[in-house]
Amino acid sequence: MTHGTRQSGENTEQMERRQGEVDHLERPSPLTDKERVMIQDSWAKVYQNCEEAGVAILVRLFVNFPSSKLYFSQFKHIEDTQQLAQSSQLKKHAQRVMGAINTLVENIDNSEKVTSVLKLVGKAHALKHKVDLVYFKILCGVILEVLGEEYPEVVTPEVGIAWTKFLATACSGIKAVYEEVGWTQQSTSTG
Repeated sequence: MTHGTRQSGENTEQMERRQGEVDHLERPSPLTDKERVMIQDSWAKVYQNCEEAGVAILVRLFVNFPSSKLYFSQFKHIEDTQQLAQSSQLKKHAQRVMGAINTLVENIDNSEKVTSVLKLVGKAHALKHKVDLVYFKILCGVILEVLGEEYPEVVTPEVGIAWTKFLATACSGIKAVYEEVGWTQQSTSTG
Protein backbone atom coordinates (compact mmCIF):
# COMPACT_ATOMS: atom_id res chain seq x y z
CA MET A 1 0.00 0.00 0.00
CA THR A 2 1.35 3.40 -0.85
CA HIS A 3 0.58 6.49 1.11
CA GLY A 4 -0.28 8.51 -2.01
CA THR A 5 0.43 11.81 -0.33
CA ARG A 6 0.90 15.05 -2.14
CA GLN A 7 3.67 17.35 -1.05
CA SER A 8 1.89 20.61 -1.84
CA GLY A 9 0.34 21.11 1.60
CA GLU A 10 -2.70 23.29 2.10
CA ASN A 11 -3.55 25.98 -0.40
CA THR A 12 -6.69 28.00 -0.97
CA GLU A 13 -7.85 26.05 -4.00
CA GLN A 14 -7.35 22.72 -2.24
CA MET A 15 -9.16 23.92 0.89
CA GLU A 16 -12.08 25.21 -1.20
CA ARG A 17 -12.29 21.95 -3.13
CA ARG A 18 -12.14 19.93 0.09
CA GLN A 19 -14.79 22.19 1.66
CA GLY A 20 -17.02 21.55 -1.33
CA GLU A 21 -16.47 17.81 -0.92
CA VAL A 22 -17.32 17.88 2.76
CA ASP A 23 -20.19 20.37 2.73
CA HIS A 24 -22.52 17.51 1.89
CA LEU A 25 -21.38 15.82 5.11
CA GLU A 26 -23.60 18.23 7.03
CA ARG A 27 -26.75 16.92 5.34
CA PRO A 28 -26.73 13.17 5.96
CA SER A 29 -29.49 10.95 4.69
CA PRO A 30 -30.39 7.59 6.23
CA LEU A 31 -28.57 4.49 5.08
CA THR A 32 -30.50 1.79 3.29
CA ASP A 33 -30.13 -1.84 4.32
CA LYS A 34 -28.10 -2.45 1.16
CA GLU A 35 -25.75 0.45 2.02
CA ARG A 36 -25.25 -0.87 5.55
CA VAL A 37 -24.23 -4.25 4.14
CA MET A 38 -21.89 -2.61 1.60
CA ILE A 39 -20.20 -0.61 4.38
CA GLN A 40 -19.78 -3.64 6.62
CA ASP A 41 -18.52 -5.88 3.79
CA SER A 42 -16.05 -3.31 2.48
CA TRP A 43 -14.86 -2.43 5.98
CA ALA A 44 -14.17 -6.09 6.77
CA LYS A 45 -11.67 -6.11 3.91
CA VAL A 46 -10.13 -2.72 4.77
CA TYR A 47 -9.87 -3.59 8.46
CA GLN A 48 -7.69 -6.60 7.62
CA ASN A 49 -5.01 -3.94 6.99
CA CYS A 50 -6.02 -1.80 9.95
CA GLU A 51 -2.64 -0.28 10.82
CA GLU A 52 -1.59 0.30 7.23
CA ALA A 53 -4.91 1.91 6.29
CA GLY A 54 -5.00 4.04 9.44
CA VAL A 55 -1.46 5.28 8.94
CA ALA A 56 -2.19 6.09 5.28
CA ILE A 57 -5.25 8.11 6.32
CA LEU A 58 -3.44 10.11 9.01
CA VAL A 59 -0.34 10.72 6.88
CA ARG A 60 -2.55 12.00 4.05
CA LEU A 61 -4.39 14.25 6.52
CA PHE A 62 -1.19 15.70 7.96
CA VAL A 63 0.57 16.17 4.61
CA ASN A 64 -2.38 17.74 2.82
CA PHE A 65 -3.61 19.69 5.85
CA PRO A 66 -0.49 20.48 7.91
CA SER A 67 -2.44 22.64 10.35
CA SER A 68 -4.11 19.45 11.60
CA LYS A 69 -0.75 18.36 13.07
CA LEU A 70 -0.85 21.26 15.53
CA TYR A 71 -3.07 19.18 17.79
CA PHE A 72 -0.39 16.50 18.15
CA SER A 73 2.60 17.71 20.13
CA GLN A 74 4.33 14.33 19.79
CA PHE A 75 4.73 14.56 16.01
CA LYS A 76 3.69 18.03 14.93
CA HIS A 77 7.28 18.92 14.02
CA ILE A 78 7.91 15.83 11.86
CA GLU A 79 8.04 16.97 8.24
CA ASP A 80 9.36 13.82 6.54
CA THR A 81 6.46 11.68 5.31
CA GLN A 82 8.27 8.37 5.87
CA GLN A 83 9.35 9.39 9.35
CA LEU A 84 5.79 10.43 10.11
CA ALA A 85 4.45 7.08 8.85
CA GLN A 86 6.94 5.25 11.09
CA SER A 87 6.08 7.26 14.22
CA SER A 88 4.88 4.96 17.00
CA GLN A 89 2.63 7.75 18.30
CA LEU A 90 1.03 8.16 14.87
CA LYS A 91 0.51 4.41 14.64
CA LYS A 92 -1.17 4.41 18.07
CA HIS A 93 -3.51 7.22 17.08
CA ALA A 94 -4.23 5.52 13.75
CA GLN A 95 -5.22 2.41 15.72
CA ARG A 96 -7.60 4.46 17.86
CA VAL A 97 -9.17 6.09 14.78
CA MET A 98 -9.59 2.75 13.04
CA GLY A 99 -10.92 1.18 16.24
CA ALA A 100 -13.56 3.90 16.55
CA ILE A 101 -14.59 3.45 12.92
CA ASN A 102 -14.70 -0.31 13.44
CA THR A 103 -16.99 0.07 16.45
CA LEU A 104 -19.30 2.34 14.43
CA VAL A 105 -19.38 -0.12 11.53
CA GLU A 106 -19.93 -3.16 13.77
CA ASN A 107 -22.82 -1.34 15.47
CA ILE A 108 -24.26 0.31 12.37
CA ASP A 109 -27.74 -0.96 13.32
CA ASN A 110 -27.43 0.02 17.00
CA SER A 111 -28.09 3.74 17.18
CA GLU A 112 -27.55 3.84 20.97
CA LYS A 113 -24.05 2.38 20.67
CA VAL A 114 -23.20 4.66 17.72
CA THR A 115 -24.40 7.70 19.68
CA SER A 116 -22.36 6.58 22.70
CA VAL A 117 -19.16 6.25 20.64
CA LEU A 118 -19.71 9.61 18.94
CA LYS A 119 -20.31 11.28 22.32
CA LEU A 120 -17.10 9.82 23.70
CA VAL A 121 -15.06 10.90 20.66
CA GLY A 122 -16.76 14.29 20.39
CA LYS A 123 -16.39 15.21 24.06
CA ALA A 124 -12.74 14.16 24.17
CA HIS A 125 -11.87 16.14 21.07
CA ALA A 126 -13.92 19.22 21.98
CA LEU A 127 -13.14 19.48 25.69
CA LYS A 128 -9.79 17.78 26.24
CA HIS A 129 -7.98 18.19 22.92
CA LYS A 130 -9.84 21.31 21.70
CA VAL A 131 -9.83 20.11 18.09
CA ASP A 132 -11.71 22.38 15.71
CA LEU A 133 -14.80 20.61 14.36
CA VAL A 134 -13.76 21.30 10.76
CA TYR A 135 -11.01 18.68 11.09
CA PHE A 136 -13.61 15.93 11.47
CA LYS A 137 -15.13 16.98 8.16
CA ILE A 138 -11.70 17.09 6.57
CA LEU A 139 -10.80 13.70 8.06
CA CYS A 140 -13.98 12.19 6.63
CA GLY A 141 -13.01 13.50 3.20
CA VAL A 142 -9.52 12.05 3.57
CA ILE A 143 -10.93 8.69 4.66
CA LEU A 144 -13.13 8.57 1.56
CA GLU A 145 -10.19 9.56 -0.65
CA VAL A 146 -7.77 6.99 0.79
CA LEU A 147 -10.30 4.13 0.83
CA GLY A 148 -11.20 4.81 -2.80
CA GLU A 149 -7.56 5.00 -3.90
CA GLU A 150 -6.09 2.19 -1.81
CA TYR A 151 -9.03 -0.24 -2.04
CA PRO A 152 -10.64 0.44 -5.45
CA GLU A 153 -11.76 -3.16 -5.84
CA VAL A 154 -13.63 -2.92 -2.52
CA VAL A 155 -14.69 0.72 -2.38
CA THR A 156 -16.40 1.04 -5.73
CA PRO A 157 -18.24 4.28 -6.61
CA GLU A 158 -21.49 2.79 -5.27
CA VAL A 159 -19.81 1.72 -2.03
CA GLY A 160 -18.16 5.15 -1.84
CA ILE A 161 -21.59 6.79 -1.86
CA ALA A 162 -22.64 4.58 1.06
CA TRP A 163 -19.45 5.51 2.93
CA THR A 164 -20.10 9.19 2.24
CA LYS A 165 -23.54 8.90 3.85
CA PHE A 166 -22.14 6.88 6.76
CA LEU A 167 -19.36 9.35 7.49
CA ALA A 168 -21.79 12.26 7.07
CA THR A 169 -23.91 10.75 9.81
CA ALA A 170 -20.85 10.35 12.04
CA CYS A 171 -19.80 13.98 11.43
CA SER A 172 -23.32 15.15 12.16
CA GLY A 173 -23.31 13.21 15.42
CA ILE A 174 -19.98 14.67 16.47
CA LYS A 175 -21.18 18.16 15.55
CA ALA A 176 -24.21 17.63 17.81
CA VAL A 177 -21.89 16.67 20.68
CA TYR A 178 -19.76 19.77 20.09
CA GLU A 179 -22.90 21.90 20.24
CA GLU A 180 -24.10 20.07 23.35
CA VAL A 181 -20.88 20.85 25.24
CA GLY A 182 -20.98 24.49 24.15
CA TRP A 183 -18.03 24.31 21.79
CA THR A 184 -16.53 27.60 20.78
CA GLN A 185 -13.96 27.62 18.03
CA GLN A 186 -10.42 28.06 19.29
CA SER A 187 -8.17 30.42 17.38
CA THR A 188 -5.12 28.25 18.00
CA SER A 189 -4.42 25.02 19.77
CA THR A 190 -1.12 23.30 20.27
CA GLY A 191 -1.99 20.55 22.55
